[in-house]
Amino acid sequence: MSSVSVMGLGSYLPAAEVGLDFFYGDTIPDDPMSNSPLFRQPRTRRHVAPGERAAEMIRDAALPMFERRGISPAGNVDVLITNVLLPDGLFTGCGAEAADLLGCVPEWIIDLHNGGCASFPYMLKLARTLIAGGEARTALICNVQNTAGQVFAQPGVRTAPHAAVPGDGCGVAYVTAGGHSPLLGVETRNTPSVATDLGPATSDGRRFWEPGQGELDVRFAEDKTAEIIGRGNALVPDVVNDLCKRITVSPADIDVLITNQPNRIFLRTWRDALGLEPGRHLDTFDRLGNLYGAGAPVTFAEAVRDGRIHDGDLVVLAGFAHAGDFAAAAAVRWRS
Repeated sequence: MSSVSVMGLGSYLPAAEVGLDFFYGDTIPDDPMSNSPLFRQPRTRRHVAPGERAAEMIRDAALPMFERRGISPAGNVDVLITNVLLPDGLFTGCGAEAADLLGCVPEWIIDLHNGGCASFPYMLKLARTLIAGGEARTALICNVQNTAGQVFAQPGVRTAPHAAVPGDGCGVAYVTAGGHSPLLGVETRNTPSVATDLGPATSDGRRFWEPGQGELDVRFAEDKTAEIIGRGNALVPDVVNDLCKRITVSPADIDVLITNQPNRIFLRTWRDALGLEPGRHLDTFDRLGNLYGAGAPVTFAEAVRDGRIHDGDLVVLAGFAHAGDFAAAAAVRWRS
C-alpha cells in the first residue's frame, strides 16, 4: 500500500471554561471517592457557546493548521471527513458547511456518524484507503465533541454525576499521500450486538425527537453496567495488541499512547495492561474532561505543539466507542 502521512494537526477549544461549581454550586460533595485520584472528576472543562456550530469549530481548528503549513484549504482538500457527536442539522452532517467556511470544494465529503470515541483512528483508515487507492491526494479529518455545553449543561441533567465529566472541543488532522510521518497501520473491531447498550434517554420517556418537557440525556443500559466496564477495560489493550502484531512491533516499543479519556480508571487500566508507564500515556482529562472522539486528536495536537512528541516517536492512538460496539487503534511514526 502506498505511504500515507499525517502532515498536520490542529485543535480548537471553546472559550468558556467551566468548573465544578457549575454542576454543584456551593455544595460540591465532600465524597472520599471524589477525592481519590482515580475517581475524581476533572477540575475544568470547556463548553460550547450558545449557537456555536460544529462547522465553526472545525474551521477554527483547521485554518491555523493550514496557515502554519503555508497553504490554503482551497485546492488542497480532496476528502473532508467529519465525526460530530451532536449534528446541527437534522438530516445533513456539517461537512458541506465546514467546507464552505474553509473555502474548499472537496470531491469527497463524508459525515461519519459512527465510531464515537474511536472515530479518529477509523477516519485515518478511511482517508488512507481513499488516498492509497488513488481516489484522492489529501484529506482533512475532523472530530467535534459538542454535547457538554448543549446536553450535559441542561438544568435537569447537569446535577447528574456523569454530567461533569464531558468537555467540548475539536481536533483535526491533515493527511496526504507520501510525506514524512507515515501511518503505519490501523486496526478496527466492530461488535454490533452491543450497539444498543448506550443511547439517548429522556426523563419523560419520549423519543428524543418527539415533543415534550423531558430533557435529553445519554445513558448506558443500567443492567449491563458491570459488563460494559469489563468490556471497556479489555477492548483498548486488545485492539492495541492486535495493531502491534499487524505492524510487527511490541507494545513496549510504543513511545506515546493517546487514547479516548472516559475516566482515570480506564486510563490506568489500559496503560497497565500494555506495560506502559504513565509518562508515555498522554491525556488532557483533568483540564478538558472527556472529549469523546475529539480527545485523541486534541491531545495529539497539543502534545506536538508542546514538544512532548519527539522526532521518530511511535505514536499509537486508540479508543473504544459507546458501550463497546466499536474499537480502533492507529500507529503513526512521527517526524517533527
